[in-house]
Amino acid sequence: MSLKFNKIAIYSSLNSKKVNAIISQTEEVLENLGAKVLKSNTLNRKSSKGKLYSDSYIIKNADLAVIIGGDGTLLSGSRKFGIRGIPILGVNLGTLGFLTDIAPESLTATLKEILGGKLIKDKRFFLEARVNRQRIKKSIALNEIVIHSDAVAQMIEYELYLDDNFVYRQRADGIIISSPTGSTAYSLSGNGPIVHPDVSAITLLPMFPHTLNSRPMLIDSKTTIKVKILKNQNCSISFDSHNKFKLSLGDEITINKTAEELILIHPKGHDFYSACREKLGWSLGTPKDYII
Repeated sequence: MSLKFNKIAIYSSLNSKKVNAIISQTEEVLENLGAKVLKSNTLNRKSSKGKLYSDSYIIKNADLAVIIGGDGTLLSGSRKFGIRGIPILGVNLGTLGFLTDIAPESLTATLKEILGGKLIKDKRFFLEARVNRQRIKKSIALNEIVIHSDAVAQMIEYELYLDDNFVYRQRADGIIISSPTGSTAYSLSGNGPIVHPDVSAITLLPMFPHTLNSRPMLIDSKTTIKVKILKNQNCSISFDSHNKFKLSLGDEITINKTAEELILIHPKGHDFYSACREKLGWSLGTPKDYII
């Protein structure tokens, strides 16, 4: 069989008997199909037999990365490999799993189909930030960038500018700046809108603003977002709830979407609305179920 992908990385940030069993199964299936397997050196060395490869080697050589875990693991793998142009395929061992949509019980059959070319490519953009025009190391987010207070029940004060146009000055716990991918993540818990992945937009969601008329905003993804920190207060910026950096009085944070895109690989038949029904508990009944 002619393979769609020939050199395939396996990555996970988790370590358990279940994860290690899925890693072994994935490796066996891929090798039986004729693919070369590049196991990441983040895997448990005691349970992973054979050679393990560095991130730099995988970036140079892999043409697909299989990420095993939940959405958090996929976010980590996407920042490592997806930002470098390597397509990402997620195996779901988490709870929600909006991004990791292959169930372990269908792993073998799904891998065979995908390597045979039966797949859907789904492009997503990342967000990046600069503080005072300086690039922060590890400042890439697939879901969201959050500027937030470091103290419980203490607000911060900031000004928001879009393409250098002043929008508002606000006191709040912070602000969530999310991509369409992140609309089903942290933003969702703040009652932000669910945005289809094909919509090229960024959501701005104030966190517990000290006003009665503040609302989420949906803006064009090409917009340059600038947040200026006012007053001397304890606050930070975080990326996908992972990398966190302190901010200071007068800091200006500039946020844009990246030129690089993530290529998510889905099995044939994948559907965003079906995922919403399953993961968010939307009604699964057919119209006739509601006829009285």
